[in-house]
Amino acid sequence: MKTNYEIRYASNPTDAKAYDTSRLRKDFLIQNLFVNDEVNMVYSMYDRMVVGGAKPVNEALLLEAIDPLKAPYFLTRREMGIYNVGGAGVVQVGDETFELNYKEALYLGRGDREVRFCSKDAHHPALFYFNSCTAHMVYPDKKVTKADAVVAHMGALETSNERDINKMIVNQVLPTCQLQMGMTELAVGSVWNTMPAHVHSRRMEAYFYFELPEDQAICHFMGEVEETRHIWMHNNEAVLSPEWSIHSAAATHNYTFIWGMGGENLDYGDQDFSLITDLK
Repeated sequence: MKTNYEIRYASNPTDAKAYDTSRLRKDFLIQNLFVNDEVNMVYSMYDRMVVGGAKPVNEALLLEAIDPLKAPYFLTRREMGIYNVGGAGVVQVGDETFELNYKEALYLGRGDREVRFCSKDAHHPALFYFNSCTAHMVYPDKKVTKADAVVAHMGALETSNERDINKMIVNQVLPTCQLQMGMTELAVGSVWNTMPAHVHSRRMEAYFYFELPEDQAICHFMGEVEETRHIWMHNNEAVLSPEWSIHSAAATHNYTFIWGMGGENLDYGDQDFSLITDLK
């Protein structure tokens, strides 16, 4: 197995206005999350969130404590949310084993123990997408399915944004320190998410887009309300969203995305909305 990581530094919104396409992609876009028998991660300076992916094929993959953590175990001072977006898989956490099927999630609390990712079928490997934030308390590990989620049905086909927001790793479902994660599924014929756009200055966010056909693309919108930018993305890619940035997207096909947040508070509704007509 192999573990790869990179560090992404935070940016000033005034500076980001001058970024060209390549700089925007270098700083915010996360690609190549799923490589055979590798764990790949980005350590972000936005609330110290780690965004990563693991694809076990021929062996179990250990979640290693990368050097920036300065810790004996990855979870020594961290909590973690994991989604399986591939074939049936298993996450071994210390002496416990959690089976995760497609679109099922797992919350792991802070604590010293090894975490390993496994696939049940090498010909249809699991794809584990994860977010991790720093943690000040120890909360219990818990598997979470869509049946456990707080579901909000929003939008309409007439506005191309009919969707189900599955709030899964949130404080209405289980206790966490700061991490919140969920999965938004767009209906056939809908392509817009998070519109009207908003920001939440006390939390950063990461978006992971999947269930997008390989010959289609998604345009992620970011930046300040009066100074927006965009990044073209493809299936199984993620993007970092600073606390000062909107985070919205439109695609050439319907899709699903996993959102993860870290920061100062756990109030899902703590958002500052903008009018669609105010975007520039």
